[in-house]
Amino acid sequence: MNAQIGVRFDPSVQPTQDMQYFRPTGNLNVGDCMPFYHNGLFSLFWLVDSLHGENLQGLGGHQWVVSTSRDLKSWTHHPIAIGIDQNWEKSICTGSVAYYDNKYYAFYATRLLNNGNINEQLSYAVSSDGLHFDKQQPNPFYTSAPGYSQRNFRDPKVFVDKKGVFHLFVASEQNDPALNHAAGCLVHLSSKDLKAWTVHEPILTGQPSVPECPDYFFWKGWYYLMYSDNSNTYYVKSRNPYGPWQEPKSQTLNEDWSNVVKTAAFKDDRRIAVGWIPDRRDNKDDAGEIFGGSAVFRELKQLSDGTLATEFPEEMIPKTSAPLNRELITDLYAKHSGKNGVIIEAPNGTGAAHLTDIPLNCRITMEVEPIGNNAQYGLYLHADKNAQNGYRLNLSAQNHRVSLANTNIEAVDGLEGPVKLDIVIRNGIIDVCIDNKRTIVNRTYEQQGKYLYLYAKHGKVAFKSILIRPLLEK
Repeated sequence: MNAQIGVRFDPSVQPTQDMQYFRPTGNLNVGDCMPFYHNGLFSLFWLVDSLHGENLQGLGGHQWVVSTSRDLKSWTHHPIAIGIDQNWEKSICTGSVAYYDNKYYAFYATRLLNNGNINEQLSYAVSSDGLHFDKQQPNPFYTSAPGYSQRNFRDPKVFVDKKGVFHLFVASEQNDPALNHAAGCLVHLSSKDLKAWTVHEPILTGQPSVPECPDYFFWKGWYYLMYSDNSNTYYVKSRNPYGPWQEPKSQTLNEDWSNVVKTAAFKDDRRIAVGWIPDRRDNKDDAGEIFGGSAVFRELKQLSDGTLATEFPEEMIPKTSAPLNRELITDLYAKHSGKNGVIIEAPNGTGAAHLTDIPLNCRITMEVEPIGNNAQYGLYLHADKNAQNGYRLNLSAQNHRVSLANTNIEAVDGLEGPVKLDIVIRNGIIDVCIDNKRTIVNRTYEQQGKYLYLYAKHGKVAFKSILIRPLLEK
């Protein structure tokens, strides 16, 4: 069977530290992530991918692997938890895990060919230890729901209510939608015995695509329903279990290069989100994404109105050596200010300052304080001299927007400052945390400059406490 799918995953050769930006050894990739927490153990179930989703006639060939940790620092990787055992199984697709009555239940979709047509049907497996799962019969146990797509019927999110009833939210499309371009929905199924299933009104409708990889949880007085539209993650919130749902003031989890984010609880009432950073086609900065890449972790925070915020999990920030001593050079409309600081005052244009000999893999921290109105301010990373090339991190308080090279996030509050920036650059991944509330990541390849430029346009900005720490090698 390994010969059929072309994937051999060896847990013994995988790194046991630094799971932030993890990519498995062995010419493999991380696909969709399914975090789960029980009894002090954080379990990251994830799709092991090769050939960027093109295995088995382009149907995926994915299987579930699980990696576990009690502190988010030291990790143990385990053999394939749910694999392809039969020729008709073309991919073990994304799903979720629930613990009930001393057993772990893993629900997923199996992708298959049915009379030449691609179908996705629901399967589940059971485990006593959360590591080794046995598929249940019949397999699949549920083929399709009346009125919904058979081609797109996947990614079940499972939870068990207080009465012991299993509920599934399944990503699909309505066959007869009110609007042809808003057919995406989450089908709601329930069962007491895992044999007879009731189809309820969909929990979510009217989406422009199949709302993939849903997540659902209750946290600090709010219910959250998450889903992905073309890999970008959105959420709605409610005080009630099944809505009505409220659109939040900002879609914090919507980072173009953090795909299909799902979450799990963690100790001390924390919540950890995990997605994956896709590779780019042909390793080009301006090329589109392809399936599979590196894991990326976020810590969720809840604001007073129930809106979610994101930051780096403290335990997972890559280790560094001591800060470098680099001269801060003032270029235009700039002057030194305090230790490791500069003020750029450029009402009539753009001012700049820079540092040189910056490591390719490093952590950069600083506080930025706009003084009065500004058109924009930010940095050039991996830049060459005069920033002819490099990756621009641009912050615009007027537009509530942050961009990082060719991606951006919207509805970012607080950019009028002061703002704390925390930037991690590792092997082409640039990851930025803005004021411990928003994050943005990008996958880069081509620029390798060793300059760091600071700039401000049509305004005055103070850059303070600039520290550059080289990352320690793994």
